[in-house]
Amino acid sequence: MTKVFIDGSAGTTGLRIHERLASRRELSLITLTEENRKDPAARKAAIEEADIAFLCLPDAAAVEAVELAAGCDTVIIDTSTAHRTSEGWTYGMPELMKGAQKDKIAASKRIANPGCHASGFIALAAPLVEGGILKPDTALSCFSLTGYSGGGKKMIAEYEAEDRDILFDGPRQYGLSQKHKHLPEMQKVCGLDIAPVFCPIVADFYSGMEVTVPLFRKDLPEGTGIDDIRAFLRDYYADNGLIRYVDAVDDNGLISAAKYSGRDDMAVTVTGNEDRILLVSLFDNLGKGASGAAIQNMNIVLGRPASEGLEV
Repeated sequence: MTKVFIDGSAGTTGLRIHERLASRRELSLITLTEENRKDPAARKAAIEEADIAFLCLPDAAAVEAVELAAGCDTVIIDTSTAHRTSEGWTYGMPELMKGAQKDKIAASKRIANPGCHASGFIALAAPLVEGGILKPDTALSCFSLTGYSGGGKKMIAEYEAEDRDILFDGPRQYGLSQKHKHLPEMQKVCGLDIAPVFCPIVADFYSGMEVTVPLFRKDLPEGTGIDDIRAFLRDYYADNGLIRYVDAVDDNGLISAAKYSGRDDMAVTVTGNEDRILLVSLFDNLGKGASGAAIQNMNIVLGRPASEGLEV
């Protein structure tokens, strides 16, 4: 039986992982008491006992947990930002390189789970750079709509408070300084020379995410059009993990960012026209954007079906 420890099981990501794993009979979940869950000695012992440990922690605490795990053979899946661009860590998106990334994950002891916004951007842009449809020096932009659960317990409480500020009624853009913590992985994993202009927006719905990357035809190779991009992404994601290409995701000309709420997979699509093209990804910020992706990576390490125990 595989022993699993969730360090940070009280947070939104940790709670969702625990919820998904609780009924799996081949797994044994290691738990700490409320008094011990922040005790370094207790956490170290739990990590060393586990075969796989999920880190659902702030960045500094995740770095500390990795230090506690030094010298042990436990597979670490870190859901924080701390190690996503670090040497010695495998980026946990198995669908990259037409699924070849899956083999790297299966052999790794240190797996960095992708960020939520970053997952949607990378799923759209990385294949096109890899396939030569986008040049590394292309100046890209990205806007991303997310449910408020992505902000953790504090933001959830703010949005669900009875006396909340009226400004919470409307969508709110953040990351205004263009220094959002997901930008380094978005640039590095996609192989871009410059980071994209990134506009994340949080709105008054619990979970779900819609990421859009606009393209101009002038930035594509001569003779490449919208149908070529559709065909490329359809082939790239054919039978490839939890990401799939779909021809249409709109409802009467509208796309809801909550369309994949509660799910652990992702849909990518291409809309627009021949001159101005929109690449769109839809998923759940707590699913393929966090907990679902982490469990998918665990399944791969264990040699299990990637979607086992997930909502797809």
